[in-house]
Order: sequence, then C-alpha cells, then structure tokens
Amino acid sequence: MKVEIVVFEGFDELDAIVPFEVLQSAALIDGADIEVKLVTLDGAEEVTAAHGLRLRPDGRLGERPDVLIVPGGGWNNHAPQGAWAEFQRDELPAAIARLHHAGATVATVCTGAMLVAAGGLTKGRPAVTHHLALEELRDTGAEVVEARVVDDGDLVTAGGVTSGLDLALWLLERHFGARIASAVEGRLEHERRGVVWRRSE
Repeated sequence: MKVEIVVFEGFDELDAIVPFEVLQSAALIDGADIEVKLVTLDGAEEVTAAHGLRLRPDGRLGERPDVLIVPGGGWNNHAPQGAWAEFQRDELPAAIARLHHAGATVATVCTGAMLVAAGGLTKGRPAVTHHLALEELRDTGAEVVEARVVDDGDLVTAGGVTSGLDLALWLLERHFGARIASAVEGRLEHERRGVVWRRSE
C-alpha cells in the first residue's frame, strides 16, 4: 500500500508525524506491505511546520497514492501559513480532489478536513474535524459526526491533533488486520480511545 502524507508550510507537526511513525512502524516492525512518504504539492526541498519543525520531504505529491493523508494546522487562528492559507489558495484542495477522483482514499487529521471540504469531498458525507472547526465543516455541507475517527469508505476523517494516532491505527486495522494494528499500538504504549464511526453502523 502506497501512502503519501502531504505537508505544507505551517502544517501541524503531530498531524503528519504521528501517522507517519505509526504506519512506518507497521512496515519496519511487523512487515506490512506499506510505503509511507512525506510529500509536498510543489516538490519543495524543505517545509517549516507550525511550531518551527523543519523537515525535508521525500518528494512531490504522486499521481495516485492508495491513501493520501492530509494534516491541518493554522486553521483556528487563521495563521498566514497552514491549512487556512492553503484553503485560500485553493491549489492543494484541487489536487486532493483530483487524486480522490482518480481513486485514492483520502484521510484527514484535525483541520485537514477543511482542505478536503474545500475540494468538495465532504458535501453530504459524514466527517469530523477539530472541535473548534465543526461548525465550519458543517457549513460546507458535511454531515458532522462527533466521533474520534469517521470512516466513510474512500474518505476517512479524524478529530483534533492527537486523533491522528487513532486514525493511523484504524487504517492499519482496516487494511492489514487487527493483529498488526494491535501490535503497533502495544509497541507505542498507546490505548486507542474514542469511537470509530463506520457507515455500516
């Protein structure tokens, strides 16, 4: 499974790095057939996150990853860099929508959901985001579900910041089974919390 986590100036560190570590742990420790990359829309050589972390991404957003993870950051305070700024520019939301239409499953952490909403992907669909942005998400036409993780098939959203850990563990369980997800959960000394909502419920 090919997973790309798209990062941008002002993204929240935990939103991206936590899913990266969880998924990489499954590949490195448990042998899951998964490749995880941090990528940018424009191929930038370095990106500075919301709290000052600087990282060197692996490359440019691909043609169609199996799963695309979108972090948030900088939405609730309308920061000049972050999800709010990317929402205003509209290039990243358009790219996310294009990849989704090409067949990628899109997963979001925190206010990454607002970038997906800007691409029209949440309209009429169940979704969640950071609690401070729930009303704005609802205004995009989303059916807001107040759960830790909301799995609507090819669109999987999660609540604020630390829910990225539970999102990534859920993606592992969904694609590779409970054994691998539980093994990674145990090695990280984490206990999953909250509800994973699925349409089948």
